[in-house]
Amino acid sequence: MEKIKFDFADTQETAEFFVLEETRINGINYILVTDSEEDDAEALILKDLSADGDAEALFEIVDDDDELEAVSRIFSEMLEDVDITL
Repeated sequence: MEKIKFDFADTQETAEFFVLEETRINGINYILVTDSEEDDAEALILKDLSADGDAEALFEIVDDDDELEAVSRIFSEMLEDVDITL
């Protein structure tokens, strides 16, 4: 698996994540990422805030509990061998 570099908009820091899966729900792109290939690694769900046609994507961490639960349920169904707990 290849890591993708993400730049933080509010700081000059960067982070690298493995993208485990992606989906589009109601016109919004979501990606499930982790910083480790370990079986028990923590993961984040990122929401794409960029407009269609933008040169670069703009992601934020999903922190709304209802949205997080709904999207994580979809990722759980997509990745049958992965257990996602909130």
